[in-house]
Amino acid sequence: MPRLHANLLRGTLDLLILRALEGGRRHGYGILEWLEHTVAPELLIEEGTLYPALHRLEAEGWIRAEWGASENNRKAKYYRLTPRGTKRAKSESSAFRAYAEKVIRALDEAVTP
Repeated sequence: MPRLHANLLRGTLDLLILRALEGGRRHGYGILEWLEHTVAPELLIEEGTLYPALHRLEAEGWIRAEWGASENNRKAKYYRLTPRGTKRAKSESSAFRAYAEKVIRALDEAVTP
């Protein structure tokens, strides 16, 4: 299967990050690990893509960042959903599922001249 970039569709990466944070706070590397476990290797997500998205979601007020100690006692920035982010994750998940169903239906439809 070919590898796809997370920004294949506008907002896909944002939705995946929000979904990763529904399980609780995570640092950036923890988000990458969750994404790699969940969708890799098919979906290519690199740090250079992830961190700008985290900053954008924080600016939107959907996530909040705070400093803390990582598992190996290093300083790490942890992200968590805000109440607005939780609401956004649910609405975006529903909208994306509806969108994906329509695209799949179109892909499965026979094409006639």
